[in-house]
Amino acid sequence: MQIPILYEDDEVIAVNKPAGLVVHPDGRTKEPTLADWLLEKYPSIKGVGETIPLTKGGVIEKWGIVHRIDRDTSGVLLVAKTQESFLNLKSQFQARAIKKSYRAIVQGTFKELDGKIDKPIGRSKSDFRRWSAEYGARGELREAVTDYHVLGEGEAKNTRLSYLEVNPHTGRTHQIRVHLKAVGHPILHDDLYAPKGPHILGFKRMALHAFSVVFKGLDGVEHTVEAPLPEDFKVGLAELGLPC
Repeated sequence: MQIPILYEDDEVIAVNKPAGLVVHPDGRTKEPTLADWLLEKYPSIKGVGETIPLTKGGVIEKWGIVHRIDRDTSGVLLVAKTQESFLNLKSQFQARAIKKSYRAIVQGTFKELDGKIDKPIGRSKSDFRRWSAEYGARGELREAVTDYHVLGEGEAKNTRLSYLEVNPHTGRTHQIRVHLKAVGHPILHDDLYAPKGPHILGFKRMALHAFSVVFKGLDGVEHTVEAPLPEDFKVGLAELGLPC
């Protein structure tokens, strides 16, 4: 695997995860993961961070990984090189002090250029793989807040689309996907949350990219790391007549 490193110091690595790559093992599949690549390239991170216990015994090793993004999402992801750095980053995530910004192409257009989606998220009542921010969500409903800003609009094959900057304030599973679906603007090519949606602009995966992250090192200095838009985004935006 060739995975670009966007930033590195003695504490942190920021990588640009390609779409299609799983961040860490799930205890079921045997495919290569980002965690495998990290351990091979940085063997010293073994033992940094936490493991995930499996219900049937054993653990998932995700050394150095503080957070994750979905398999089909590309973009920036932080990895701790030391336990002290891991705890520092984890505390910032828990305090919602780390700022994450995404780029997404979604179905439909918006009345306002800026908006906030403040909808708690629970389990879907119809599909165990899904989460839901709509009526009928079951289980514990957890607070979830997402801001968005419309960067541009366009049309492809008689379908209106919007290009968004999306900023989640909480870190629920599938939060951006769930929230955008809940307001009627599912992410383009998201086959889990919008299986009947159009397959246009040449995307082979959902049009979601983790664009930037802002965090503080152990010395309190703030760092901003950005992941350039991947080629499929550039091609899609060009077809819509929008700048990257």
